[in-house]
Amino acid sequence: MVQWFGRVVGVCRFLPVLRVNRVNIVRMASGEAENATPRERTFQYQNSLPSLPLPALRDTLDKYLYSVKPHVTEEEYKKTEAVVKEFETGTGKELHKKLLERAKTHRNWLSEWWYNFAYLEPRYPTPVYVNISGPGPFHEHYWPPQDGSQLERAGMVLWHTLNFWKLMKNEEWPVDKMDRGKTPCSMEQYKHLFNTCKIPGEKRDKIVSHFKTVYEGESPTHLCVLHAGRIFTVEVIDDNNVPYTPPELQRQLSVIKEKCAGQPAGPGVGALTSEQRTKWWQLRNRLIELDSRNQQNLEAIEKSLICFTLDDTSPSNDSEITSQGLTGDCFNRWFDKSYNTLMFNNGTLASNCDHAAFDGIVLVVLNLYMDQKIIEAQGVWKGTVPERKVPEPKELVFTIDEDMGKAIQDAALQYQEMASDLQVHCLKFMTFGKNFTRSHKLHPDGLIQLSLQLAYYRTYGKPAPTYETASTRKFYMGRTETCRTCTPEAVAFCQAMVDRNTTSAEKLQALRTANEKFIWLMGECILNRGCDRHLLGLQILSDQAGMTRPDIYTDPAWTKSGGGGNFVLSTSTSGYTSAYGGCAPMRHDGYGSYYKIQDNRLTICVTAWKSNKETCAEKMAGGIEQALLDIQQLCTSSRM
Repeated sequence: MVQWFGRVVGVCRFLPVLRVNRVNIVRMASGEAENATPRERTFQYQNSLPSLPLPALRDTLDKYLYSVKPHVTEEEYKKTEAVVKEFETGTGKELHKKLLERAKTHRNWLSEWWYNFAYLEPRYPTPVYVNISGPGPFHEHYWPPQDGSQLERAGMVLWHTLNFWKLMKNEEWPVDKMDRGKTPCSMEQYKHLFNTCKIPGEKRDKIVSHFKTVYEGESPTHLCVLHAGRIFTVEVIDDNNVPYTPPELQRQLSVIKEKCAGQPAGPGVGALTSEQRTKWWQLRNRLIELDSRNQQNLEAIEKSLICFTLDDTSPSNDSEITSQGLTGDCFNRWFDKSYNTLMFNNGTLASNCDHAAFDGIVLVVLNLYMDQKIIEAQGVWKGTVPERKVPEPKELVFTIDEDMGKAIQDAALQYQEMASDLQVHCLKFMTFGKNFTRSHKLHPDGLIQLSLQLAYYRTYGKPAPTYETASTRKFYMGRTETCRTCTPEAVAFCQAMVDRNTTSAEKLQALRTANEKFIWLMGECILNRGCDRHLLGLQILSDQAGMTRPDIYTDPAWTKSGGGGNFVLSTSTSGYTSAYGGCAPMRHDGYGSYYKIQDNRLTICVTAWKSNKETCAEKMAGGIEQALLDIQQLCTSSRM
């Protein structure tokens, strides 16, 4: 079994805690704002956003020590306190001074390090372990699974996607806002949704984007379609910079299906993108050496708007769709591409996205936009089709020798071993949602986090170090901070719930106390006042100086509390939307838990590794469901 667990330190596993401006999305979907002159340009605030703040060292260390408490004994805690005190007055103090100097010359002192350390320097494979995926929400209403619907729906999905691209290119998409619409967010990640690809390197990869706004110039207008191990380029924008209509796009996709029907499968070059990164760098160089056309083909893929897969499988529910999105056919994926759309044979849809390029909120916003468009049109195309010819798809034919053919098969075998180990189970909890939690004056996200803690505590008899993504996008080039949601208050709540001698009133008070602590802590992390990113910066400075790693990073409490990529529960929310997704757990003995919150229901995607006999995604989902029901009972009985 190939294992790479625990290698990524605090990578944003899925969706930042940003409340998507749903009103803006509905307006754009209805066309109300598309034809109006926007008061704000999409990227206009980028250079005026405040710099990423650097917390005081004392504040960071206090938060770290507080997060350690649930996971160590009193004696261990005293030792950790001493280690932290020594760090604060010695090595840490000197490293913090250096970090302050860096912050004076870098508007985001973390950004370059974060990209390199979290995404571009690790040498393990990108798919399964890093890439993110999610099901299109459309199958829950107008587009239920239906044989024979693939091409028609693919044409409409492509058209909506291209209209979203047009809104971005023209800077007509509303700026994401926080603080009840008062504070603009960094929109930089949206530039990496289109025309963007990760390129492998010997020791470090790089992200290359060819996307440009209308104010910056032209950018490529073709996409790549993957089917039956073959890759085609398709021009999808007409001479007036308008996307071709859904029937025209469907016609182009039909040509590709017809060309592949009854023919041997292509070489499946995309499987190479599932390789270990340095190995893929070597193979990419070898491909280029074989034939200059191979380089041209690679550049066509890397520069394309998106990659679009016509998949032959037919997943029918969220669990199956997300599983296929994360672990599907590697011969028809390009895992380095920032955005891969996967349209399955029965008309269901998923995505597979390189996490280096952007956080999950970008994918959520695109999916929510498409969802509103499809609802508005009741799932059918109602426009007219111009009388004109559309460009024929062109196949990218790679020159492959025997050694390269073997390398492709070897990559596929390794990928299949990784992919077959991931278990995905999506829980659809229909008993209550945001409205219920708000009516009881509880934060919905905090309530779900406590249900995760309770489910884990009941199963394993101990608390789980937990990562939840906090968005720092109100700052220049901001991405994420780690919110360590397994607080002493959360543990006290779990202990109260399993103690038969604790009264309902005491349990309810423990719930409220833990929920309030979550609200405060998440608020701090959104302001970049957590502990993980600051401690990461100090660690990187220490490594760059060739110093012996400070004791705070080798102390057992560091790993026990989640440091070094050791969070047992890796979690995130898409907020109050219809879109969500999932990705793999951070640890081999851990879980991934990614969820969306709607008015009267909650949907939670749980992932686990099958090779670990102590974990099971389905059982964990059942535990979460029971925890939610028990919390509901606790809240309702207190009013009787």
